[in-house]
Amino acid sequence: MKPILMLCACAGSLAAQVPYARIAASASEPGSWLTYSGSYAGHRYSPLKQIDRTNVARLKPAWMYQTNDLNQFEATPIVADGVMYVSEPPSNAAALDLRTGRPLWIFRRALPSDVRACCGQVNRGLAILGDTVYLGTLDAHLLALDAKTGHVRWDVTVADYKTGYSITVAPLALQDKVIVGVAGGEYGVRGLLDAYDAKTGARLWRFWTVPGPGEPGHETWRGDSWKNGSATTWVTGSYDPASNLIYWGTGNPGPDYDGDVRQGDDLYADSVVALDASSGKLKWHFQFTPHDTHDWDSTHTPVLFDATVRGVARKLLMVANRNGFFYVLDRQTGEFVAGKPYAKVTWAKGLDNRGRPILVPGMDPKPEGTPVYPGVHGGTNWFSPSYSPETGLFYVGMREEGTTYYRATTDYQTGTYYTAGGIHGLAGVEPSGAIKALDPVTGDAKWEFPLHSPPWAGLLSTAGGLVFGGTNEGNLFALDAATGKPLWTFQAGGPALGNAVSYEFEGKQYVVLTAGRALMAFGVD
Repeated sequence: MKPILMLCACAGSLAAQVPYARIAASASEPGSWLTYSGSYAGHRYSPLKQIDRTNVARLKPAWMYQTNDLNQFEATPIVADGVMYVSEPPSNAAALDLRTGRPLWIFRRALPSDVRACCGQVNRGLAILGDTVYLGTLDAHLLALDAKTGHVRWDVTVADYKTGYSITVAPLALQDKVIVGVAGGEYGVRGLLDAYDAKTGARLWRFWTVPGPGEPGHETWRGDSWKNGSATTWVTGSYDPASNLIYWGTGNPGPDYDGDVRQGDDLYADSVVALDASSGKLKWHFQFTPHDTHDWDSTHTPVLFDATVRGVARKLLMVANRNGFFYVLDRQTGEFVAGKPYAKVTWAKGLDNRGRPILVPGMDPKPEGTPVYPGVHGGTNWFSPSYSPETGLFYVGMREEGTTYYRATTDYQTGTYYTAGGIHGLAGVEPSGAIKALDPVTGDAKWEFPLHSPPWAGLLSTAGGLVFGGTNEGNLFALDAATGKPLWTFQAGGPALGNAVSYEFEGKQYVVLTAGRALMAFGVD
C-alpha cells in the first residue's frame, strides 16, 4: 500500500541522515533521540537539563498529535534533524514537524483480516539508520521506509502470521543491519531473533530462542515440545559497541500454564541472551525463571552500566524482572552478581548464589487455582525503566498485583491460543503500583512514589534531576530524581501507555509523553 504523503512548508530538513556512528555516539548529541531507548545502553536518560527541578512546574503543552486508531498508543518516537518519526497502531508510521506536530507524511499499511495478536494491535516504535526508517508489522513483515517521503524501499516477510507470529517490537538498527524480534508466544510459535541487511532487506542471521535438535539447550525440552516453545522477543534489546554484543530478553515458554508437557528448564525462555552482532551466535545466556508456569516474559530492555562491585570495576547489566526480582549480571560473561525482590514475591524464597530461584513448593498452577505474587502482569512489564548516571539510580514502574493461576490441558493447533489454562484476579484485593528508585548494584530501594493503580507507562530520567512518567488515570508527572518528590502533574484525559522521550529544537528542550491516543510535546515558557 502506498503511503499518504502530506507536506508542510514550515518543516525542517526532511532528509534525515543518521549513520551508525551518530547512534553509537548519542551521548554527545543530547538534542536528538536516535534509537528506542535513547542510547544502545538502554538508559532512557536525557543529558538535557534546561527543564529542571526549579522550572518543571511551568511545563505546558506545546503541541499534540492524535492517531486515528482506537488501539493502544505505546510507541517511542525517534527524533532526528528536525523531524519526529513515530509508529502508530496497528502498523502505521508518521513523520512530524517538530515546530507544530503536523504530519509531513503518514504511512498506512493494509493488514490481512485474519491477523492475530494476543494483547492488542499495537506497535512500539521505529528504528532509523542512514536515511531509512524501519517498521515491523502485525503480519510479521519488516519494512524499510524512505525517511523523507515514507515510501517503501523494501518489504520482507519475517515469519508466517497465519501460525500466530506478529511484530510489535521497535527494531534495533546498528552498523549495517537491523535487528527485529517477534511476538506470538500465546499461539505456540517458536521464538526467534533476526538480523537483516539495512540496504537490501536480505536476512543475515537468525537465532532461534528455542534450540532445535543438536543445539545446546535442546535437552531442556521434553519430546517435541520445543516446536511450540514460544520464548518470543517482543521488546527491543540493547547493544554494546565495544564488545559487539546484542542483549535481548525472551518471553515465557509455551504452553503458558501447563509445565508438564515441557519438563525441564525450557531454554532459552525467560532469559537474556548475549549474541554476537555479526553472526548471531550465542555468547552466553542467563535464565531468570527456569520452567516458568506463570507467564513471566523476560522481554525487558536490559540496561547496561559500569560500576565497582566489592572493589572491582565491572561491566554490568541490570533487569527488573517480571518475576518480581531485580538482577545484576556481568554483561561480558553472564555471571550472576546480585539480586533481590523489588515487588511482592510469594513463589520463591530468594535467589541462590547462581541467581536461580529458591522455589516455594506448590506454587505451580492447579486446576482449582493457585494464588501467586507477582501476578500474570508481573512486578513490572514491557514498559521501560530508566537509569540516571547523574543520580546513580535505577527507576522502575512497579506493579503490586496478584493472580490466581489455573492449569488445564490442551493440544497444539496452528494459529490458535496455546496457553493450557487461565487466570483470574485475586478476589477482594485491589492492585496498586509505585515508581521505585533502586541502587543499581545492590537493588536496595532508595525511595518510592505510590500510584493508585499498577502502571503501564515507561520512565525517562534527565540531567535536570527529573523522572517523567504517567498513570492509568491519565496523570502525567515529573518527580525529583533524588527524592521522588512530585514536582509537576498534567491530567491528559487518557491512560499513559508509552515511553517518554526528550529532545531539543531551536534551542529549547521538550519532553514528549503519550496518553490515550495522543502524543504530547511539553515545554517551559
